[in-house]
Amino acid sequence: MTATDSPPGAQRFIPDEAHSLDDLKAAAPGCRGCELYADATQVVFGRGDAHAKIVMVGEQPGDVEDQKGFPFVGPAGHLLRRAVDEAGIAPSDIYLTNAVKHFRFEMRGKRRIHQTPERQHIEACRPWLVSEFALLRPRVVVVLGATAAKALLGPSFRVTKQRGQVLPWPDAAQHPDDFRVAPIEGGVEVPPGKLVATIHPSAVLRADDRDTAFNGLVDDLKVVASAASGR
Repeated sequence: MTATDSPPGAQRFIPDEAHSLDDLKAAAPGCRGCELYADATQVVFGRGDAHAKIVMVGEQPGDVEDQKGFPFVGPAGHLLRRAVDEAGIAPSDIYLTNAVKHFRFEMRGKRRIHQTPERQHIEACRPWLVSEFALLRPRVVVVLGATAAKALLGPSFRVTKQRGQVLPWPDAAQHPDDFRVAPIEGGVEVPPGKLVATIHPSAVLRADDRDTAFNGLVDDLKVVASAASGR
């Protein structure tokens, strides 16, 4: 694929009849929707209970996640787990995924250095995220960082300006039709619950004042905990 080519996108790699998250996960390794699969070790799909109250959407897998095949198992993931615990959220209530399912990086010597996914990667991978939401019925969707915000809310959304606020869904999103959940018995479509945006845990690791940044993340997640409990 040349620099001017548009990636084909993931849609044609998603099973026509995916009845479960396991069906999606089984198909994901075959995705060739953009060029990122060629250099990544493996696809990193979402993990967690299909009935989780909270879905957290990050940017993309990192180096550790790329090697292990699971989202949020590297340093940022460990920090997120601490923040989740301090906010009073049970890990069993969370489903973790990313807007982009392959690790984008550049080599510097022997090190693989993270590169932020471009818009074409977000758009190419979007059908996987749409398919996950079609099978999930969370009370709260948590947007972790700018890339996830662009994927769910469009390029004009600014996490720094609207973090920690409970936003309506799908009115807050620019593509509400993409994120309607699967029909329940009788053909009634139930929209997802609320949406809360916050910083990505990796931003805490990069912050000059980590304690302040971490406490801010915890405060945002306490808002999530309250919204998930119906308060």
